[in-house]
Amino acid sequence: MSTSKPVVVYGASGYTGRLVCEYLRELNVPFIAAGRDKARIHDVLSRIPGIETVDHEVVEVEHAVGPLTELFSGAKVVSNMVGPFIKYGPEVVQASLDAGCHYLDTTGEQDWVLDAQNRWSTAFAERGLLLSPGVAQMYTTGEIAANICLETPGLDTLDIAVLWKGFPTYASTQTIFTILKADWFYLEQNEYRKWDPSTARELCVPGAHELAVAVPWGGTSHPVWFKDDPRVANVKVLGGVHDRAVMQGVIDTVAMFEEKIRPLPPEQQEAALADIAGSVQAGMPPRENPRINTSMDSVHASGPLGRAHCVIHGNSNYKQTGLLQAHAAYSLIQQAPKRAGLASACQAFGHRELLGVLKSFGLVLDPVLTVHN
Repeated sequence: MSTSKPVVVYGASGYTGRLVCEYLRELNVPFIAAGRDKARIHDVLSRIPGIETVDHEVVEVEHAVGPLTELFSGAKVVSNMVGPFIKYGPEVVQASLDAGCHYLDTTGEQDWVLDAQNRWSTAFAERGLLLSPGVAQMYTTGEIAANICLETPGLDTLDIAVLWKGFPTYASTQTIFTILKADWFYLEQNEYRKWDPSTARELCVPGAHELAVAVPWGGTSHPVWFKDDPRVANVKVLGGVHDRAVMQGVIDTVAMFEEKIRPLPPEQQEAALADIAGSVQAGMPPRENPRINTSMDSVHASGPLGRAHCVIHGNSNYKQTGLLQAHAAYSLIQQAPKRAGLASACQAFGHRELLGVLKSFGLVLDPVLTVHN
């Protein structure tokens, strides 16, 4: 089986997968919605208003390289929503490469980005294909803010924070617990340095009087994207939700993992974390409300003789993710990315272009930029 449709959304029955399909419909991009349960995908897509106005197909597929390669053949872009990606991503990346497709996902796992870089970046680059894990609000919108700061020459240090209101989806919850097993890194003088997993900080929230609790959140993708960028030597990132009780729960869970679960053999760690993740959140969360589910990406950039601060206020971080994925696919079916192999969304498509897309759909405000040099 091969497809004439240019985009495959794998994992379309999940919360974010549905949003990617919604925005592909708005961009009039034909797609295949694929996953392991055809009936469930049909049910999810049937709830998207106007879905009948775009050419699409629902396909059930086994999660293995062979069947996935067969499904992807003929397509140009794979948008992968099936995480945790360190666990389920390798088969999809390999199948994308074998089928000659660009690969996108929404990962929040730094260890997966590093693994994908080490295992597949060269092969994707040699074929002119993009390998872009982490095309999502939590990292891409902050990366946009960082690149706006870096338009001011002479800044080499990025202090990044991302905060949002809401609760993570089931897949995001699984990811949060998966990254507890990994080492987390920040960038110091263009070298990876390991975070203390117990790190937590009180952050000033731009535009508010309150303080917020934030953690390294697995290290994030930013240190990987800016590694070997000649403009940048140092990158640290903190993130979290505005609800302090939720963040205290995250801090307590990290402490519990370090004390009780990390000493266990790897297979027992996996089982223990899966049990905890499943008990926290197992259903489809309500659709985002832009009056409630706000996002805030803040970047302080500094250098020996200059400073810049960029804040991007937005709403509906999962909608931002769905739109970023759909736009990336829309762009890739028409032209080559700015960079092949492993690359971030900003490196592949341009930060100003992505900002314009988010603004045009009403998901972010104009950035607030302050420069001192």
